[in-house]
Amino acid sequence: MRIALLEADVALPVVQALVERIKVRAVGQEVLSSLTPGQALIKIVRDELTVVMGGQGAELNLNVPAPAVVLMAGLQGAGKTTTVGKLAKHLKERRKKKVMVVSCDVYRPAAIQQLQTLAEQVDVLFHPSLGSDSPEAIARSAIDAARKNHVDVLLVDTAGRLAIDEAMMDEIKALHAAINPVETLFVVDAMTGQDAATTAKAFSEALPLTGVVLTKTDGDARGGAALSVRYITGKPIKFIGVGEKPDGLDVFHPDRIASRILDMGDVLSLVEEVERKVDQDKTAKLAEKVRKGKKFDLNDMRDQLDQMQNMGGLGALMDKLPGMGQIPDSVKGQVTGKEVPRMVAIIDSMTKQERRHPAVLNGSRRARIARGSGTTPADVNRLLKQFQQMEKMMSKLSRGGMKGLMRGMKGMMGKGGPGFPMR
Repeated sequence: MRIALLEADVALPVVQALVERIKVRAVGQEVLSSLTPGQALIKIVRDELTVVMGGQGAELNLNVPAPAVVLMAGLQGAGKTTTVGKLAKHLKERRKKKVMVVSCDVYRPAAIQQLQTLAEQVDVLFHPSLGSDSPEAIARSAIDAARKNHVDVLLVDTAGRLAIDEAMMDEIKALHAAINPVETLFVVDAMTGQDAATTAKAFSEALPLTGVVLTKTDGDARGGAALSVRYITGKPIKFIGVGEKPDGLDVFHPDRIASRILDMGDVLSLVEEVERKVDQDKTAKLAEKVRKGKKFDLNDMRDQLDQMQNMGGLGALMDKLPGMGQIPDSVKGQVTGKEVPRMVAIIDSMTKQERRHPAVLNGSRRARIARGSGTTPADVNRLLKQFQQMEKMMSKLSRGGMKGLMRGMKGMMGKGGPGFPMR
């Protein structure tokens, strides 16, 4: 267990403290008849990790007279400006708030323009600022503008530094005192691993933080930095950044991250993502087609690939599936994010007849498709093999319903699966 936590990039002092807490709770515990001692221990570990990370997800407190001011702090490169754009989209779409954003970063070239571009992308108000103004003057001006425009939430982006220094801390303390925000969020890069906890501690000592946003967690699939930051600062993690797109921000759920740290996947987040991003009409049409016993063709496969790409591609889905820790890094390293676009390009290079009737694809046609899609005949053959596996699964679903599909999937997993060795 200690090794699993260290491999997930949890800071050593946190691992030691956690192991002691779990030992106290586990020793002498009765094991239910339906569980083995190992399963009982895993449950205790998961429960303890969830408690340490806050138990329940913590939303932003916006129950204050408008505008609710949210101050974003953090080191340079942590993804603060991008996170402001993502948070603006989240508040606008999921909490139905009128949002304004403003940049108080008077040092980094193009920081103000970057935020303006993001504001336009997510369709929220942007308050212009000049590099010659002081951060306090910019923030006060933005608050006045937010009041005039009846804005619900004002997000204030601040300057980052390459390292923690006294001048930076003094500046952000002065800005905090000038605007008295209802939420002060510390944005930290999960990829910095154990350093994330160190910088979070320094910021929490300088500012009255109300929460943490952990960015770039898609590169840190196990999420150990979340545990370290929460344990060392005592502040709730409110959001995690996943991917670079404007909708790549999720509310932090401690129980789900606990499962990820223990390599049990994050199936609930995956289900929510499917509900949000999958085209339900296309899915319903495919289900009806399968139910009627009609043949699954390459047009259907292309639709499925598009849906997968909308959810962040193969890499983003892999991060959330259980058992990914058992797959060798050499195999996971082969997932580059280009797989799905390459498969779509191959299907796009086929004629309408070839998509509807893949049986006509002889050697010369496959060579032509490879040239048209910038791939090799071996890539085309691989795609057609994957298509045949999907076709078999769909026919099992039409014959035996969900039981038929599950039998088909078990058969695939027993053979090592379509691309990954499964246990």
